[in-house]
Amino acid sequence: MRICVFCSANSHIDPDFFELTRRLGRWMGEHGHTLVFGGCNMGLMECVAEAVREAGGRTVGVVPTKVEEGGRVSPCLDVHIPCDNLSDRKDLLLAQSDVCVALPGGVGTLDEIFTVVAAHTIGYHHKKVILYNMKGFWDSLIALLDDIEHRGMLRGCREDYIQVVNTEEELLEALTV
Repeated sequence: MRICVFCSANSHIDPDFFELTRRLGRWMGEHGHTLVFGGCNMGLMECVAEAVREAGGRTVGVVPTKVEEGGRVSPCLDVHIPCDNLSDRKDLLLAQSDVCVALPGGVGTLDEIFTVVAAHTIGYHHKKVILYNMKGFWDSLIALLDDIEHRGMLRGCREDYIQVVNTEEELLEALTV
């Protein structure tokens, strides 16, 4: 399976996020899955890529020009797909993956989540986003999405597009179904 991981490129965040991300990456590598990610050498992005590679898995990095210019390309790439900008990156990440998992992240991660979900709601694909709600990180977003659904602003229900998991066990179960 090709698992796209959306996540933070920041390093000064909760250390537990790094440990949980490492464990996900190790599981992916040990089970022969391919990581598809933004190709950056920082934060949770580099953490998951290192773990996948150390466990024998493959990585596909979709790297925008600005990341290249800034010298922030991960050394853990098996496949390096260059792109012009963030819009191209999202299209390529989605095209290269079977499922998307969102770990803790900021504005870029939110952009990736909502681009994939919006495309799903109008039928461009049927790939679900799994929010890995580490330590309740996504609680506020989940509440907002549930409110949007309650107000009739979402086609169908949130669970049609976004699956929330709160533990490593729930995540691995969602990825093996």
